[in-house]
Amino acid sequence: MSLPCFDSPAGPVAAGLLHPVAIHAELARQLGALLAPGTTLQADQPLAKRTTLRVGGNADLYVEPASEGDLSTVLRFATERQLPVTLLGRGSNLLIRDGGVRGIVICLAQPVFSGIVVEGDRLRCGAGARLKGVAVEARRAGIAGLEFLEGIPGSVGGALRMNAGAMGAWTFHVVESMRFMHRDGRVEELPAAEIPVVYRCCPLLKSCIALGAVLRGRPDSADAVGGRMAAYSAKRWESQPAQPSAGCIFKNPQPIPAGKLIDELGLKGTRVGDAMVSDIHGNFIVNLGGASAGDVLKLIEIVRDRARTVRGIDLETEVEILGED
Repeated sequence: MSLPCFDSPAGPVAAGLLHPVAIHAELARQLGALLAPGTTLQADQPLAKRTTLRVGGNADLYVEPASEGDLSTVLRFATERQLPVTLLGRGSNLLIRDGGVRGIVICLAQPVFSGIVVEGDRLRCGAGARLKGVAVEARRAGIAGLEFLEGIPGSVGGALRMNAGAMGAWTFHVVESMRFMHRDGRVEELPAAEIPVVYRCCPLLKSCIALGAVLRGRPDSADAVGGRMAAYSAKRWESQPAQPSAGCIFKNPQPIPAGKLIDELGLKGTRVGDAMVSDIHGNFIVNLGGASAGDVLKLIEIVRDRARTVRGIDLETEVEILGED
């Protein structure tokens, strides 16, 4: 990361000679001068509390833009100063290392990015909208096909980026179009048919930021939709742990589901510090209260090593791992 030189009372000071906290505070001052008062901007912001696993270090700068204009300003600021940019949704399916995340972390949590508007059998959803909220609005409107979103603890933007799925359905199964922003601030909207997606990934969103999407379902009664949502919820709570987790840690390998494989390897209940392979679902690692990201990473490697040694299977992580040790 290349940093600028800052002016001090004594004159220009090379950024490399300043304490990182001072550098982050100065960057926050410079960026803050360009943003509207409603935008949240914090230096050295702890991220553990913003993830479902509850581990990880700080963000150098944390921003919640109050408008698309401010989001564009943040992106230009980052580009001009060669600062990396990381998007944070609701913090599920995410493992942040203990050293934190360099550059700017952006979260589209403000109301302007979180709207859900029903239009016939479609829902126009902002990237910051909670998936549970989308499912609830679809039920109220008698729109079927979006019930699977109820149990995914994330946002629309995160679901688009990861092509998140549950109960046999994927996010892009129900996407009609997606609106997104390029790093230079340009906004574009494309039909889903023109957006390449793969298992647990939308490659376009590795370089662009999802602003929202139109999700399409089909008409049904609110009671029928609600019944399926209740059945999905019951199934989830029977098969998934209640402790803090990041969701499924590994992608399912071709020969066998990852959870079943880990169960057969006898690894349920295995611990490193306060990180433990769930005794309910083998593909979940839970935080028993005081786990560090390092504990979780060590446990991941124990599982991968056992799967490789005993069964000849290379497990690939599904959870996104960000930051520095």
